[in-house]
Amino acid sequence: MKGARLVIALMLLSLPLHAQRGGRGGGGFNPGFRVDPVIDKLPYDGRFTLVRLSFTTNSPAGYYYRGLPAWAHGYPTAEQNLMRIVSEISALHPLLYRSTVIAPDDPQLFKYPVAYIAEADYWGLNDKEVECLRAYLKKGGFIIFDDFRDDYRDGFQGWATFSAMMKRILPESRIVDLTPANPIFHSFFDISSFDIFPQYYDRSKPIFRGIYQDNDPKKRLMVMINFNTDVSNFWEFSATGFQPVEASNEAYKMGVNFIVYALTH
Repeated sequence: MKGARLVIALMLLSLPLHAQRGGRGGGGFNPGFRVDPVIDKLPYDGRFTLVRLSFTTNSPAGYYYRGLPAWAHGYPTAEQNLMRIVSEISALHPLLYRSTVIAPDDPQLFKYPVAYIAEADYWGLNDKEVECLRAYLKKGGFIIFDDFRDDYRDGFQGWATFSAMMKRILPESRIVDLTPANPIFHSFFDISSFDIFPQYYDRSKPIFRGIYQDNDPKKRLMVMINFNTDVSNFWEFSATGFQPVEASNEAYKMGVNFIVYALTH
């Protein structure tokens, strides 16, 4: 029943919500210029908002997609579409049609329980931002990392860049591989296998990892890491028809589970 409802909700995305021709596996690559994204920074009004974290793009290569800084890839369409799905299938009433961007050292971040970061293979943080993200996670915040990999653009150092930065934020943390049995994959929808999870353009299999509070698997996950995959690309382009509905549904299920888990743990 939930799966059917998700398909119905997905059909509501037939309107071109910022729909753009071509995914990141197809066009839109313009490495010769840079574009400053037009962002929303909305005042907090109590509604759930999947806030996107900005950061300093640490390499010119990070501007490969439409000239945007790495953190802005997919903004704001991906999170807005996911929030529409969440609104349709759950009792949560999130902010719809708009989104907000927060800098890692902005005190307003602590009002938002869940944050999203794209392209962490290009992220750069100063010491203040590192300290703020550490405090955010330890006080109960949850961060979803998505859309990063080892490829020629990042010098095949995507994972090394990400893990080094996480060591600055949480020096004692251990990054662990997650299995489909982990509660996060069953917090709303049951995701029984990673083998069925679609890849938009990444090669080989997606890798899902996490960081537990105090490195204790009996405690909550603080960090969800989607490596070698781009879950949010399905959210971003689900209204375009470039991918089968079934593939977009699997990505939405994953996103819904992340949100529900974060709000209940």
